[in-house]
Order: sequence, then C-alpha cells, then structure tokens
Amino acid sequence: MSADPREELVEHLPSLRAFAMSLCRNSAQADDLVQDTIVKAWTNMDKFKVGTNLRAWLFTILRNTFYSARRRSGREVADVDGVFSANLATKPDHDGRLALKDFEKAFITLPDEQREALLLVGASGFSYEEAAEMCGCAVGTIKSRANRGRARLAEMLNIDEDGAMELTDQSTMAVMSATQQKSM
Repeated sequence: MSADPREELVEHLPSLRAFAMSLCRNSAQADDLVQDTIVKAWTNMDKFKVGTNLRAWLFTILRNTFYSARRRSGREVADVDGVFSANLATKPDHDGRLALKDFEKAFITLPDEQREALLLVGASGFSYEEAAEMCGCAVGTIKSRANRGRARLAEMLNIDEDGAMELTDQSTMAVMSATQQKSM
C-alpha cells in the first residue's frame, strides 16, 4: 500500500466502470459517473482514512453520486426502443446452460436495490458487511435483497435449486452463487 491513496485510484477504475455501467446502463453516462467519482475522491482525499478500504470508499462515492443525480432528475430514462441496451458491450456467448443475453435481460428487470446488492456482494466481491455500509443499511437488509434477487433471477431463468449451473462467465456465477457469501 502506498503512502498516498491517490496513487491507487487507477487500479480501481475497471471495477468502478463496471459498477457504473450496471447502474446507468449507458456507457457515456457510466464514464461520466466514474469521472465524477474520481474528481470527488481526489478533492476529498483528506476525508479518506489511510488504512481503510479505498475500493469500498470509491464505490460508496459512486453509488451516492448516482442516486443523488437520479433524485435530481426526478425520473429514470426508459429504454423502450432498446437504444441504450444496444450500446452495451456483451461478452462472447459462453458454453454454459445460461446465455449471457438472457441473464442481462432478466437482471435489468430486478428492482434497483436487489440489482445493487447482487452487484456489490456477487460481481464486485464485497462482503455483506461492506455492502451494507456502502448502502447505509443493515447487513440483514443486504442479505435479504441479494437472496430475493437471486431467487427472482432463478425463477425468470428457469433455474431450479438442484440444477447444475454450467457457466463460464465468472461475473454471472458470482451473482447467482449464494454459497460464495455464506463463508464471508
């Protein structure tokens, strides 16, 4: 760990952008959100406590910036004709049972709180405790949101509890895997 946390900001850009993309669903807006996050972090670096989790601090800034902007706008832009989703980059089809495109369609229909919980504890690898702190809620609330989100995804994608999940996409596996977080 370096003495100045500013030197570590670049390391967190890919995960910040991935989280921003999941929230905004638009690459230009996601890039703006990440840029705003880095500017806020840079200008408020004196508020960061060295030795604590810089990644979690940055994710919290990004999340708060997103929801503040959303409250200001007063509405969410609907993607009725699919223009925004057409601009999303997709990974190559994997050879597993679950097609990434089907997963994406199902995932974006989840309520924001469930999608956010799954992204933080699943795809981004934060513990329930870290995610709860970032979202400003109880650990049980995050666990409940993640479990309800996983259950809803399994229902939409016709995945039963006993069925094998033969996926090669690590992010999808992390989001759908409840066992990953039980040990944390």
